[in-house]
Amino acid sequence: MRVLQVSAELFPLLKTGGLADVAGALPAALAAAGCEVRALLPGFPAIMAGVQQAEAVGQFTLPWGETVQVLAATLPASAARPGLRLYVLHAPGLYDRPGNPYEDAQRQPYADNHRRFAALGWGAAHLARGLDAAWQPQLVHGHDWHAGLAHACLRFSPGPRVPSVFTVHNLAYQGVFDAMRFADVGLPQEAWQVDGVEFYGQLSFMKAGLVYADRITTVSPTYAHEIQTPEQGFGLDGLLRARRDVLSGILNGVDETVWNPASDGLIVRHYDAAHRTGKARCKAALQEEAGLAVRRDAPLFAVVSRLTEQKGLNLVLDGIDTIVRGGGQLLVLGSGDHEIERAFAHAAQSRPGCVALRLGYDEAFAHRIFSGSDFTLVPSRFEPCGLTQMYGLLYGSVPLVRAVGGLADTVVDADLATLADHTATGIVFADFTDAAFRHAVRRALALYAQPRAWAQVQQTGMQQNLSWTQAAQRYRAVYDAALVAAA
Repeated sequence: MRVLQVSAELFPLLKTGGLADVAGALPAALAAAGCEVRALLPGFPAIMAGVQQAEAVGQFTLPWGETVQVLAATLPASAARPGLRLYVLHAPGLYDRPGNPYEDAQRQPYADNHRRFAALGWGAAHLARGLDAAWQPQLVHGHDWHAGLAHACLRFSPGPRVPSVFTVHNLAYQGVFDAMRFADVGLPQEAWQVDGVEFYGQLSFMKAGLVYADRITTVSPTYAHEIQTPEQGFGLDGLLRARRDVLSGILNGVDETVWNPASDGLIVRHYDAAHRTGKARCKAALQEEAGLAVRRDAPLFAVVSRLTEQKGLNLVLDGIDTIVRGGGQLLVLGSGDHEIERAFAHAAQSRPGCVALRLGYDEAFAHRIFSGSDFTLVPSRFEPCGLTQMYGLLYGSVPLVRAVGGLADTVVDADLATLADHTATGIVFADFTDAAFRHAVRRALALYAQPRAWAQVQQTGMQQNLSWTQAAQRYRAVYDAALVAAA
């Protein structure tokens, strides 16, 4: 089956979050499930830099008159995965900008983001209609709101019907624009309706995907249920309930060619579930690098995250005293909300040796954090899937998570029963309150103080099968259903 994957990011070319990890790992897993996948990406500078040997396969004109050249290239193969064939939209006027691909230097969304990602949607439609004479997809798979309009473009462009699948990675980010932008994106007037792209008087790229895709997936089974509720539906829960028969939750996997402490070239010492002594060396090196006191007996809690309220970072700020009074340390890597950044910076300045902060995102440092930390904190208000808790599991950095979305699907709380039957993999709490988080931290400290129980939970987590194999098989089943429905 020939599948065109459409996304704004793809690891290792461009990554601002977990979307890139998924888009980078899924094609290889789908190849093992019998799919020939090619990826379509916007020509952001980082992506263009990675496809210098690209060749033009065609071009098309956007609704507002701008011409886009479509380039084809192959992402170099590695020992663990075949080379991925890419299509890149070469449109410097839209994409050739420094910094974040979505925001300007003041962290404000670019005013023409509707055009930048409408171009991605039309690029998918043109490729589906045969723009590349040498390869034509049988199905289009769009990821998150950036690719949402592709499904409307497919529905309203002339030619044979090409089915599509739309994956929601985070419903909170919807790609909503002023109604006056609708005229720019090139859809017919009939698309501007309640059963189309109109969303409370605005244009919604996310809704375009939810309405016009043949099948909808999201990134964990629990999140698929949560987004059908008013609490987590962000105004789209009614639509999702109406389409629940074509909605499924498929848990993300982990690319174990990238995330594996037994072979990771970015960490100071390799180790695995059966031989974990190397992790102690990783911890000491991390403490030294981060400016923390080098203490083996100090449980090291880590946050690798966007610094936003959604991620529960306010809970972590409130819980710092509980961590430090319990003999622990805290290391934070990320960026986001200025107030949260400043609060963590103040905590690091006022508790030297116990709290450390590195603003921004550093892929290599993130690997060293998971290899050297004892606990990975993911106390999110909501979490579609979450990858950091999975990285924590595989690296023996025991997750402390809230029981939502993919966090609930991947971490088993350590209690008397789960410790007895050797299924415990982390610390899980329910209520999104400071008190509940602080209690979870105290439970983590108590677990760490019991070496045998701690080692058991750590080892059980590292033995989890989090590969993409099962997810790829489920995506293949969704693809097959979409093809049948469109026939």
